[in-house]
Amino acid sequence: MQNKGIIKLFALLFGLVSIYQLSFTFKANQIEDEAQMAAVAQYDESVENYQDLRAQAEIDYLDSLKTSKIQVGDDYESIEVYNMLGVSKYTYSEVENNAMKLGLDLKGGINAIIQISVKDILKGLSNNSKDPVFNKALADAEELQKDAQESYLESFFRAWDAIKGETKLASPDIFANRDLSDDITFDMSDDEVKSVLERKIDESIVSAFEVLRNRIDGFGVSSPNIQRLGNSGRILIELPGARDKKRVVDIITKTAQLQFWETYKAEEMFPYVLQVNQAMVEAAQADDSQEATNETAEVEQDSVTNTIDELTGQIESDSTDVADVNPLGIQGPGNGPIIARFLARDKEKVLEALNAPQNRAQLPAEMRYAKFVWGIQDKDSEFSELYAIKGNRDGEPELSGAVITDARQDYDQISRPAVSMQMNAKGAKIWEEMTKKANEEDGNIAIVLDNIVYYAPGVSQAGGISGGNSQISGAFTLTEAVDLANVLRAGKLPASAEIIQADEVGPSLGQEAIDSGMKSFLIALAFVLIWMVFYYGKAGIFADVALLLNILLIFGVLASLGAVLTLPGIAGIVLTIGISVDANVLIFERIREELAKGKSQKESIKDGFSNALSSILDANITTGLTALILFVFGTGPIKGFATTLIIGILTSLFTAIFITRLLIDWWVNRGGKLDFSTAMTKNLFKNVNINFLKKRKIAYVISGVLILASLGSLFTTGLDQGIDFVGGRTYQVRFEQPVSTEEITNVLNDPAVFSSAEVKTIGAANQLKISTKYKVEDNSVEADQEVESKLFEALKPYLPNGMSYAEFQNGSGDAKIGKMLSSKVSPTIADDIKKSSFWAVLGSLVVVFLYILFRFKRWQFSLGAVAAVFHDVLIVLGIFSLTWKFMPFSMEIDQAFIAAILTVIGYSLNDTVVVFDRIREFLNEHTSWEFGKTINASLNSTLSRTLNTSVTTLVVLLAMFMFGADSLRGLLFALIVGVVVGTYSSMFIATPLMYDTAKKGDAAESLKKKVKEDDEE
Repeated sequence: MQNKGIIKLFALLFGLVSIYQLSFTFKANQIEDEAQMAAVAQYDESVENYQDLRAQAEIDYLDSLKTSKIQVGDDYESIEVYNMLGVSKYTYSEVENNAMKLGLDLKGGINAIIQISVKDILKGLSNNSKDPVFNKALADAEELQKDAQESYLESFFRAWDAIKGETKLASPDIFANRDLSDDITFDMSDDEVKSVLERKIDESIVSAFEVLRNRIDGFGVSSPNIQRLGNSGRILIELPGARDKKRVVDIITKTAQLQFWETYKAEEMFPYVLQVNQAMVEAAQADDSQEATNETAEVEQDSVTNTIDELTGQIESDSTDVADVNPLGIQGPGNGPIIARFLARDKEKVLEALNAPQNRAQLPAEMRYAKFVWGIQDKDSEFSELYAIKGNRDGEPELSGAVITDARQDYDQISRPAVSMQMNAKGAKIWEEMTKKANEEDGNIAIVLDNIVYYAPGVSQAGGISGGNSQISGAFTLTEAVDLANVLRAGKLPASAEIIQADEVGPSLGQEAIDSGMKSFLIALAFVLIWMVFYYGKAGIFADVALLLNILLIFGVLASLGAVLTLPGIAGIVLTIGISVDANVLIFERIREELAKGKSQKESIKDGFSNALSSILDANITTGLTALILFVFGTGPIKGFATTLIIGILTSLFTAIFITRLLIDWWVNRGGKLDFSTAMTKNLFKNVNINFLKKRKIAYVISGVLILASLGSLFTTGLDQGIDFVGGRTYQVRFEQPVSTEEITNVLNDPAVFSSAEVKTIGAANQLKISTKYKVEDNSVEADQEVESKLFEALKPYLPNGMSYAEFQNGSGDAKIGKMLSSKVSPTIADDIKKSSFWAVLGSLVVVFLYILFRFKRWQFSLGAVAAVFHDVLIVLGIFSLTWKFMPFSMEIDQAFIAAILTVIGYSLNDTVVVFDRIREFLNEHTSWEFGKTINASLNSTLSRTLNTSVTTLVVLLAMFMFGADSLRGLLFALIVGVVVGTYSSMFIATPLMYDTAKKGDAAESLKKKVKEDDEE
């Protein structure tokens, strides 16, 4: 082998870089363990809600490492947490950014697909047009979307064209308005307007993407992922480690309408509040009988007078019940910009009364546009404060949040969390004028975010505040201040955002997945290492060294690229272990063949590596192509599976072809001897001479029966489709004791609960997977909360006594009793997932057909390979259809199953291509042989490699199946069946089919001639 020095240097550098990258992961884990220990020490188990308090304390500990600074000389620097050999120093943020990124299913967290409302954007572009044709087209487009694969905008165009009549999109009542005057004119055709709308919609979605990306970047979780999904208006957000679902939902969906308003003072507006209160009393009195009214009028009036005096501080309270004379529930007058105080529970009633037309008519003309707004609610108080801001005819503030150029978390003068803001030049000028006026009139300016007053300061600085600086402070926590600054800095969403698919995984489930994944990983690795030494002797040791380096490189590359490691990703790595030895097996088998021909050791090694190269490349490229398609079509954990598989294929090629060769050459050059076998395996498969072609008709019958049974079951029983394909909500719940699935099903199927629910045991008997389509069409946060609340109430009798809803949501006690996982998929996106999965499988078959046609130049090879793949996929589907009702683990058809199918396709092709490659070689070498003899010889000569790789891979998969995570058992079962069926089909279906289609006429001779010509070229 040439250029050994370069390869050694590259391998050394590659290994060192991987170790360097992985060191950050070890350090990050160490710091997180310290945070966990500090949290445990801070809150004893005797403290109420100790788990929630510990979780928050852990977050605060890690946040403090990110935000706290220490004084070094005259400067302040972030805290150093990692000193690498005294050469480089890193902060926690830098360590976290460089550490291995763990996915949702390993770290816990939240994953969501957001739908930006294109309908809202269109309405905004039309200035909320009232045109009936336009609004009907919007409604019709929503109906079309339920069954369409097109974007909402395309559905709108279809709906518009169907009903528009003489109305034009360029109508002044629709899009030819003042705001779009630079883009759309009255004389434009609908096609021209559509082009403009497409551009405007795309700009708005890009804007929404950037807003969400900026918000998520400031959220504080490691390895957040946000990506736009085509032109559908959908955005994928993955937040591993996020635990506060409400906080995530608020940040994702908040529109962040920041406004600055002048306020009325208490003495100006409180009399109106009292007036409304008095009007309500009088209205109530008017409902009583006339006689009762006459008898009690004087008493009631005295009571009213006394109550008002009490509220305004004129007399001391001596009444315990003033409900009849204080229907608004006034708790006291305010001061400054605070008009009055009320009980928080009465907020809706108060606003309804104050905004009632008959009451507002009593306001002076200069106050007719006054707007009543609540202040931010103090979590420790049962009272709410009411403000009145000086509105106007258009309802537009003098200054809005659009002028904010920067926002950061800060502290006010009394060390409360605050948010400091910087405005642009235009905003700074208006701000200076507003603050100047407030100073001169001794007024206040309310800082209103999403219709809530956060702060309403007075202005003491004469001449106003110049420079555009301002600060929001109030009754919110440090976390809320950080989130608010993040939202303001990112900006507002151009349209409403709706969560149409979501997954929430508890941290305990993630840790269990890591533990089970590592256990299965180590068991599989140990078996492979021992097997290689058992089968190939000393040469197996060199293969093991290359395999260990391969694993190091896989993790190093994942960390270097910032790729996210998921539970299916671990399965991908374990599968890579199983198939990565395939390259070494191919090489070692070829070397054994060369040694059997009587060649010297060095010559056999050289020829063995050379002859195996073509098969290795073809086998890995076909597997890589299916993994690439999976990466393109997959999302979340499935993309992680594809990522690790692709990286594993590349690193396996490098270590098998180059590192193993370096080690073997080093051993041989120093006088060592290698037999590439042991006493027990030396003559194994050596004299095998099976007539595969003679048995092909029996194989055809067996396969035919299996396929017919599979098709029959698929058309009658069908498959157990998961919510990925049908939509709905799924929860994984852990109980203290084993529970009956039938009993829970009956409880949840009660019309008062869900009416329809599906319950399955997952893993242990005390864990259930509960799926329901209740309110499946409603994607609102309120619907999510309602479904989860109903689930908790229905399951209460089966949960520990006294368990609260909060404990159920987060898992209670060391056993983590309660909800461990939740998922939501809307029917629209479920339909999209189903169709994209179909195209992924079909696309992989087409790509592979074309690749094999390109490599082998004859359609007979492609036909045999693709027919075998179809055979394998149908049988796997059939077995799932036949057995899902009684298997003790979930066999739902979801995105993970599609990943398994594509992997089966890749594996089956891997086997088939190795055989085909040997057939091509023998056709060239043994031109005098009959075609059938060439086929049989090729199959027999590769039998050792086929069985060796299959057994290795099967044992690896079985290790994961038995010791891995419960959620992966369905995927692993599909892979196990696929490996068995794929190995069988490569020998008894793919190759015989190729033979049967090529032997007719002179096709066989033509095939031999073609292969020879290709080799000569």
